[in-house]
Amino acid sequence: MSRILLDVTRLVTRLYDGLLPTGVDRVGLAYIERYGANACAVLSERGFSTVLSKIESQSAFAMILSGERNRCAIRKLVARACINRLRPENRDKGVLLHTSHNGMEFQRYYNAMDKRGLRSVFMVHDLIPLTHAEFCRPGVDAAHRKRIHTALAHADGLIANSQDTLDVLAAEASQANLPLPANVVARLAPAITARTPHPAPIAQPYFVVLGTIEPRKNHWFLLQVWRRLVEHHGVATPKLVVIGRRGWECENAVDMLDRCTQLQDTVIELHGCSDEELRTWIQHAQALLFPSFVEGYGMPLVEALALGVPVIASDLGVFREIANDIPDYLDPLDGPGWMANVEAYAALTSSARMRQLARIERFRAPSWSDHFEAVDHFLASLN
Repeated sequence: MSRILLDVTRLVTRLYDGLLPTGVDRVGLAYIERYGANACAVLSERGFSTVLSKIESQSAFAMILSGERNRCAIRKLVARACINRLRPENRDKGVLLHTSHNGMEFQRYYNAMDKRGLRSVFMVHDLIPLTHAEFCRPGVDAAHRKRIHTALAHADGLIANSQDTLDVLAAEASQANLPLPANVVARLAPAITARTPHPAPIAQPYFVVLGTIEPRKNHWFLLQVWRRLVEHHGVATPKLVVIGRRGWECENAVDMLDRCTQLQDTVIELHGCSDEELRTWIQHAQALLFPSFVEGYGMPLVEALALGVPVIASDLGVFREIANDIPDYLDPLDGPGWMANVEAYAALTSSARMRQLARIERFRAPSWSDHFEAVDHFLASLN
């Protein structure tokens, strides 16, 4: 296999800040587990980059995989990386693998990798800021467009997490009159799959919605549905467990969580769950609810189905690509439809839930083995 370099800047930064891994971070961790034993680490800032020595790389990979926050060790790592810029570098040909979007907008980053004899391969997780700017913070659309356009113009290869993402990427390349580099679709494996039994966290029936609270996740709509359920069913209303940190421009949803008296005894808000806690909450749910307006992939859907838990989701192309007809799909603004499905799935002898449980038997979750088989074949083709 060619010499491999892994850009771990985002992972190191988030570890330093004490933040739990997101879906993008979990992909980076999987790449370290797959390639780290024989790879070198790259740290970058605004397109300026440095390659760590093999020993320093192994130290960095171990620190990242451990998840233990040691700011002193991270500062020493960064200091050594700065010193490394003054040393001659290995110019053997190889491949840079970059699994986050951070830093892909700087042309000098690609130029530096080219001078090192490296082909630059980036993963594209989504183009949501370009296609749905209304769900993002101001300015994110312009920043992400620069990232994507720079990658289209200068990357040697692109990895898409779904065919849906690749199709949107190809459309953007065509519209911008930019080339589409060599590419491959490699779906992402769930991080939470073990079905180790744990007692139910609460006795009452409940549903789970998982993800950062932000406009495109449609939490406000779901909370309105739950308020209406409380009006109809009172104390018999199933619980809604909201798992995820509070994000940006989500004031309406936060107001509902903080100030809606009808929801105070019915909605449970959690953030900072461990993988084991998260698995337990999902395993015992009546269903995972996924009312998003748009997704690049939708890892919670994969994780729930891998655990044998039903999913009620928005009717998105990427969801159908991954899960076919297994979930029950609804328009993300169909209030009566969501309410009726929750009522149906909450029943102890729910026929709708039993039918989906039967469909789940034929679900096959993407595996990291399949993912890296596709990536390795793709990297070999670049040579």
